[in-house]
Amino acid sequence: MHNETFDETHDEKDDVTHDVTLLPGDGIGPEISRTVLDILEAAGAPIRWHECVGGVTALETVGEPLPQATLDSIETTAVALKGPLTTPIGSGFRSVNVALRKHFDLFANVRPALTLLPSARYPGVDLVIVRENTEGLYAGIEHFIGMENDPRAVAESVMLITRYGSRRIVRFAFEYALAHGRRLVTLVHKANILKYTQGLFLEVGRQVAAEYEGRVEFDDRIVDATAMQLVLDPYQFDVIVTENMFGDILSDLAAGLIGGLGFAPGANLGERAAIFEAVHGSAPDIAGRGIANPTSLLLASCLMLDHLGETSTAARIRAALRRTLDEGAARTPDIGGTARTAEFGEAVIERLEGDTA
Repeated sequence: MHNETFDETHDEKDDVTHDVTLLPGDGIGPEISRTVLDILEAAGAPIRWHECVGGVTALETVGEPLPQATLDSIETTAVALKGPLTTPIGSGFRSVNVALRKHFDLFANVRPALTLLPSARYPGVDLVIVRENTEGLYAGIEHFIGMENDPRAVAESVMLITRYGSRRIVRFAFEYALAHGRRLVTLVHKANILKYTQGLFLEVGRQVAAEYEGRVEFDDRIVDATAMQLVLDPYQFDVIVTENMFGDILSDLAAGLIGGLGFAPGANLGERAAIFEAVHGSAPDIAGRGIANPTSLLLASCLMLDHLGETSTAARIRAALRRTLDEGAARTPDIGGTARTAEFGEAVIERLEGDTA
């Protein structure tokens, strides 16, 4: 792949200006990563890649799912693009995705849901879910309680909600709304039942919202009602801010509105680092067949370019992607076509090269 090491020297004419850590991922990860890097190169994105491993690939090659070398690379670059990583269900190592978020305190998960696919069930959806990324039930505070000679008779998890964590994620959502010309922030909770944990989140949210009165509108909704309203009328929402598990669920629901996880990018942001990712799984059933849709990772790379200040390059890639989808020039099997991953990438590159803007 297009990776280089930190100690390599470069010609003075080299246009590379941004060092970025690349985790190709497991399963289909290397295939979609290769295509995305080809598109970024064709677009002239000024990036020098530093390839690392994580997940099952890392476990098989270096004996641990999250090697220190990978952490060190992200510490140095402060920016990473990550393909899907496999996490065993119910046993094995904990999620590498969660470990990365906790290690770098990537407290904000940003998941845009924007309709790009002409055949999507809901045309014109354009909303963003801002999810608190480090607290809640996903903080991993859980244990077993033994009873009657059964050491695993009861399993207990703790929902951790702090005033500090609530304040910074809600403020992040309002600042995001201001920076991106958004009109409304909706705080989603379950304070009617979980009066302490969700009650604290709602209390802090209302306090922060008061600071933005007159600049950004605010409302709050119960999570189950929000799920229903997203299906009935997603156009009423603009920016949704919520806690960890609710954000995980609602962001996947929102992806379903626009065509599935294959069209959903994610950004994990903190003070020390930013990691951009395809949010879908590693799809081991189709790994190696060259038919995976690279759109999620490509859109994540556009979020990364925006973060790096390369907004014009990101806009050109998004425009070329939209033209590719509108024209039906290359459709992978998940969206009703027969194109291979590389063919999809080539179609996007053709439209980039035809862009005279």
